[in-house]
Amino acid sequence: MQFQKKRCVAMLLAGGQGSRLMVLTENTAKPAVPFGGKYRIIDFPLSNCVNSKIDTVGILTQYQPLELNEYIGNGQPWGLNSSHGGVQILPPYARSKRSEWYKGTANAIYQNIGFIERYSPDNVLILSGDHIYKMDYAAMLRFHEQNESDCTIAVREVPLEEASRFGIMNTREDGSIYEFEEKPKKPKSTNASMGIYVFKWSVLKKFLEEDEADPSSENDFGKNIIPAILNAGHRLFAYRFKGYWKDVGTINSLWEANMELLGDEPAFDLHGSKGHKIYARNTAVPSSFIAASAEIHDSLVAEGCNVEGTITHSVVSTGCTVGRGAEITDSVIMPDVVIENGAIVRSAIIAEGCHIKAGARVGDYDPEQERRITVVGKDKLIAEGSVIAAGAIV
Repeated sequence: MQFQKKRCVAMLLAGGQGSRLMVLTENTAKPAVPFGGKYRIIDFPLSNCVNSKIDTVGILTQYQPLELNEYIGNGQPWGLNSSHGGVQILPPYARSKRSEWYKGTANAIYQNIGFIERYSPDNVLILSGDHIYKMDYAAMLRFHEQNESDCTIAVREVPLEEASRFGIMNTREDGSIYEFEEKPKKPKSTNASMGIYVFKWSVLKKFLEEDEADPSSENDFGKNIIPAILNAGHRLFAYRFKGYWKDVGTINSLWEANMELLGDEPAFDLHGSKGHKIYARNTAVPSSFIAASAEIHDSLVAEGCNVEGTITHSVVSTGCTVGRGAEITDSVIMPDVVIENGAIVRSAIIAEGCHIKAGARVGDYDPEQERRITVVGKDKLIAEGSVIAAGAIV
């Protein structure tokens, strides 16, 4: 089969276990975790590709891939079902008899060199499947080409006191990178890597093959590939991104990102960017029913909900039921959750399909103490009148 040559192919790393999200990823790949009422985390990088006119995307899956595979399907909701590209799920077992689990981010791309080579791309865009942001990759690609860069790394400014938590790119005045420091104790700059890379394909392929041949390598972009390219004297540039970006790999960061959708001036606006729609796969659901007894304050309530209780500063996903007298405060309610009459949910994340019986109390928040997020895993039943303490994981 003849494949059309591409200026850029995107490779989306979506195989991480997401262990820091605990019960939320017991049976679900991290990129498939619900976010913002009607979306999944993976909707954001996929939508960025569509809005940036990048029409060929490989999604590298590994841990608990079934739900993610079903969600992506043929890519039609994102317009990624083209016969000249589209979206392709790339699990590690789809290789040959020598197939093996992805050993690291670089090895995952190495195992799929054949997929990339089909399109003879000039460049390859590497993305992560666990970040919430809107970004024009086409602008980054233009910057990469204009600077004749071999590797361009998206960076964002972070406070100096937080810089030691990130990979830091030290740059010259023209933006070229002269040094990369992985979580430095005494950072020289505040240019933190976002884990978004554009590589000239001919350069990346060479270093992937050399990295695979090195038995001591951890097969990681940040630890191995980027330092090797830099040490070999290639041109690397930092592309500065000033918009909202959030790594939602922990319970607290996932909760914070949902809360940052709320308020008169939300930190991240799901709907406000002209020409930058977030696409998602949503089965047909009816409009929400809001009863006369309901009160909703500073909240996002998605389609298909039945609300009779009180919702305050919370995100409630599609298909949820909130009974009469029930109270939800500072919480993230994922799809198809039932919260019966009189139940109280505070400072919590409630995963898909949970049933919280009448009068139960889940989580709490004392302003005199540090907030602790309560988490209830997928399809759990919380018995009538029971109490789940603040910070508990069910």
